[in-house]
Amino acid sequence: MWFQKEIQLKPRQRGCHLITNEVLEQLPIENISIGLVHLLLQHTSAGLTLNENADPTVRQDFEAVMNHLVPAGAAYYQHTFEGDDDLPAHIKSSLFGVSLTLPINNGHLQLGTWQGIYLAEFRNYGGTRHIMATIQGESD
Repeated sequence: MWFQKEIQLKPRQRGCHLITNEVLEQLPIENISIGLVHLLLQHTSAGLTLNENADPTVRQDFEAVMNHLVPAGAAYYQHTFEGDDDLPAHIKSSLFGVSLTLPINNGHLQLGTWQGIYLAEFRNYGGTRHIMATIQGESD
């Protein structure tokens, strides 16, 4: 069985945001006994990652490290038409990546104990973000 659905995420400010529950609320996986879901963030100025979901300082540290590695407003950037956060957002998106492939078993994502899905919003205000979810698997 194959199924595809666009997931819409609420707008968020710049930073790393735990979105596991928001994604799960929109994923029809409850009848999948075994399978995979591929998540593709359809944007070039944000990222998806799977990481520690318990300590909120992880999110703050992600933001601090990325801003250190790819500072806004560097004099050597040429792609600046949309503002100081535009090109840095594209670079950070490439560093983080925009897709995840996750296993499904008995209607649940098989994440590790301390793992959660993150949206890394690299624009000061990126607006509504969309994820294309492609599910393949066997139904109950």
